[in-house]
Amino acid sequence: MVRLRLDLAYDGSEFSGWARQPGRRTVQGELEQALGRILRLGEPATLTVAGRTDAGVHARGQVAHLDVPDDALAELDGNRGPLGVAERLAALVRRLGGVLPLDVRVHRVSVAPEGFDARFSATFRRYAYRVCDTAGGVDPLRRHEIVWHNRPLDLDALNAAAARLLGEHDFAAFCKKREGATTIRELRRLDWAREPGGVLVATVVADAFCHSMVRALVGSLLAAGDGRRPMEWPGQVLVRAVRDSGVHVAPAHGLCLEEVGYPPDAELAARAAATRRVRTLPVTGDAASAAGDAALQDE
Repeated sequence: MVRLRLDLAYDGSEFSGWARQPGRRTVQGELEQALGRILRLGEPATLTVAGRTDAGVHARGQVAHLDVPDDALAELDGNRGPLGVAERLAALVRRLGGVLPLDVRVHRVSVAPEGFDARFSATFRRYAYRVCDTAGGVDPLRRHEIVWHNRPLDLDALNAAAARLLGEHDFAAFCKKREGATTIRELRRLDWAREPGGVLVATVVADAFCHSMVRALVGSLLAAGDGRRPMEWPGQVLVRAVRDSGVHVAPAHGLCLEEVGYPPDAELAARAAATRRVRTLPVTGDAASAAGDAALQDE
């Protein structure tokens, strides 16, 4: 078997998320069908992805891996005889471009280094969330990637509120709880910038994310940014570690997975093993620790 790494992008507007679902159009479903067809696999292709994005969420820097038999790539040999590995992988990218729908593109396929796991070897995921607060609304040509907020937003207030959320915490207040999965995450970056055209972009980086975490964080920050809540409020919600009815999850289409980071090749296997281990948050006194699968991320 050979493990292939796929670097890809997609417009999530017409997908029911990444994960394969019966009777629904998904990114995973489209890709696995195309790969099985091109490589003529005897068994259905099974992709492992770095971040299982939710319905309507986009990706520009998604990563996935696929294990295929050694001889599967021979299906890509041209009429001039056997190709080298690099030529076969380039041919696979071209073939995928002709088979896949236009809202999902595979930019690169490579043989993964030993120990590589698209999901568990990742050291960080970087998302961007885009918001427009102009009175007239969003540029119609960008309406699928930018959310219109119908109140003026204060950039300084957004960043002051965001700073209170950084670090390793239990983000239970901003996650959809899943049985057996921890909500402890290390939020490494969360800040806002206003682009020349007026669009506000939040950059969010963490080791991993739990379900709806980024959009819930953004929803709380927008309330602080437009003055409906004090800038201290998102931090207060975080400390309580329980879902707050005042936190509204921001719409999916403003969110895009921009980048997935990995360690040097020699550290891939160790990183994957460490990620699989149960994580606990350091606590004092008799407080209970949270445990579960730290790498379970959905957005």
